[in-house]
Amino acid sequence: MSGPTESTVDATVDVPSGRPARTATPAPGDPGLARLSLNQKTTDRWSVAEAVAGCVRAGLPAIGLWREPVRAIGAAAAARLVADAGLRVSSLCRGGFLTAADPVARARALDDNRRAIEEAAEVGAACLVLVVGGLPEGSRDLAGARERAADGIAELVPYAARHGVRLGLEPMHPIFCADRGVLSTLGQALDLAERFPAEQVGVVVDTFHVWWDPDVLAQIARARGRIVSFQVCDWITPLPPDALLSRGMMGDGHIDFRLLRRAVEAAGYAGDIEVEIFNADVWAADPDAVVATLSRRHVAEVLDD
Repeated sequence: MSGPTESTVDATVDVPSGRPARTATPAPGDPGLARLSLNQKTTDRWSVAEAVAGCVRAGLPAIGLWREPVRAIGAAAAARLVADAGLRVSSLCRGGFLTAADPVARARALDDNRRAIEEAAEVGAACLVLVVGGLPEGSRDLAGARERAADGIAELVPYAARHGVRLGLEPMHPIFCADRGVLSTLGQALDLAERFPAEQVGVVVDTFHVWWDPDVLAQIARARGRIVSFQVCDWITPLPPDALLSRGMMGDGHIDFRLLRRAVEAAGYAGDIEVEIFNADVWAADPDAVVATLSRRHVAEVLDD
């Protein structure tokens, strides 16, 4: 990936999906932006202060924060920035990685997740996103890794409840099963979430990770009352060498966003729609141009005409 392409980030050319292009960026106050959230990773070079200011300039009402830039200034300072700007925090990314078999590594992971819960509470996040973790190095015990993840979540739920934080289990596409997420389908995430009260543990519906699943619509319907976050970005081909960076701008790939949005709404979800893109071209582009593009694509690709 050598640099930003016209279809990925551009001020005028948009919506390469065959529908009419929307060339005007929605202005602050446009009703199409009422639920749009910028996940901070989409503009990876922006600090918390820069991302908050970018949301305000573009008229976005919400932001999804990441722990690393939050820790750089402290959760209290991040909370003040967001509150002073009048933004919502749609999520805090991320906790999890609870599959270690070594007791020392497991204890470290649990401690880190307790800190993540405290940070989520302080910034007022709607949920703490959990990526449960992959296989320990050298292990092939997938069932064991899933049970250790479940045990870790069970240990964290009371702590999260005391802090008023809702945990969101994010299933990952199967290509990430070995190294990032042993929950590969929304159904698997729900199987685990349903061991706990809905107000304490829910699921994240990320279009990148679930769009391919032939059972996804039935599982979204099953998730009524447990969808804590709806994240969008596209699946682009060919995949880059680093599959983690294969998330594309909505409209550049293969996902039917309207189908999935209607499904999560039919299941009762009325929260923010968070754009989370890991993509070298997007990260290399001007962040304000990225926000302008994702605002247009959100209206053109995700919302109904």
